[in-house]
Amino acid sequence: MFTQLSPAQPDPILSLSLIYNADQRDNKMDLGIGVYRNNHGQTPIMTAISQAEQRLLQTQTTKSYVGLAGSEVFNQCMIDLLLADTSAHCRTVGVQTPGASGALRMLADLIHVANANTTVWLTDPSYVNHKPVMEAAGLKVKFYPYFDSVTKRVNTDAMLSTLAQAGSNDVVLLHGCCHNPTGADIGIEDWQAITALANKNGFMPFVDMAYLGFGDSLEQDGAGLKFMADNIEEMAIATSCSKNFGLYRERTGAALLVGNTINNAQNAKGRILTLARASYTMPPDHGAALVADILTDTALTAVWKQELTMMQQRIIGLRQRLVKTLAAKGCDQFSFIADHKGMFSMTGLSPEQIMRLRDEFAIYAVGDGRVNIAGLQEQQIDYLADALIAVTQ
Repeated sequence: MFTQLSPAQPDPILSLSLIYNADQRDNKMDLGIGVYRNNHGQTPIMTAISQAEQRLLQTQTTKSYVGLAGSEVFNQCMIDLLLADTSAHCRTVGVQTPGASGALRMLADLIHVANANTTVWLTDPSYVNHKPVMEAAGLKVKFYPYFDSVTKRVNTDAMLSTLAQAGSNDVVLLHGCCHNPTGADIGIEDWQAITALANKNGFMPFVDMAYLGFGDSLEQDGAGLKFMADNIEEMAIATSCSKNFGLYRERTGAALLVGNTINNAQNAKGRILTLARASYTMPPDHGAALVADILTDTALTAVWKQELTMMQQRIIGLRQRLVKTLAAKGCDQFSFIADHKGMFSMTGLSPEQIMRLRDEFAIYAVGDGRVNIAGLQEQQIDYLADALIAVTQ
């Protein structure tokens, strides 16, 4: 059976890490894979996580199964974190999933069960895993204009013009904040316009909220999502604790469903649990247990928010310092980097220029030109600036 299989296409991001690890140069720099690193090049364990782990070690009494829905305390915490003070809060249900990718797949599977003829609209470009996940669930995929490669900002007019064509058999997938891979975010006016289109034309919004707190703040990053949830009958939300809690390897995520009534939302949750049983059955407990402990403890919540703000502010500082360093060297080509949000920016570099960065300067970035600003160390900024200037001259 296996002799009939051809080699799989390597993942463009994960395979890059393997090449990076094999590179023996001392000055190598990984700006490819999407993880936050501190100034020592480490992805740190947050203080609130360490404290919650110590408490869990002392109090946990069993390693028994947690159930198909995972931790219901965690699920409610995610609903509270994303949708507190909205009319949707009381008609939303949650299911813990193996990371946000698990949430994307479970929600896509649910959409296919509800309507096999659904088309999911993705931003152009979008997170590399969005299209394969949606297609693996049996859904059709289309792209709507999003990123203007000239201005390096959202092409709002083209986006809204295309989304006006979406109808009742369509789902529109939005990035909640800190757009991956471009770093260019829609504003609150865009959220309002898309909400109006959804109500008028009947398509369902599907929000991927993977970077809450990494853009402007927890409150500002979630404002668009909250507006939409407050003014729409149904929507789906995939959320992750990988970035804002630093729980990358723990695969801690949730699928949230906003229904026009809580009963309809509960019915949809029951279907997701059936789908989960046929897939991974139950999500891992550890990360969700830590998040639930943090978000139900006022003191730990304060510690977490403070550290998250420090990470968010450091990313902004890295963006600003890189742009200032480039400007001091006579290059303003990348000034847009200071305006982008979150971990990533789409640089506009060609695949050939990206390859030059790797071969000549040991700087690793994704072939489409995406760079992970949050993987940069302060002492590397001057070297990166010189390399960017060299490959663009």
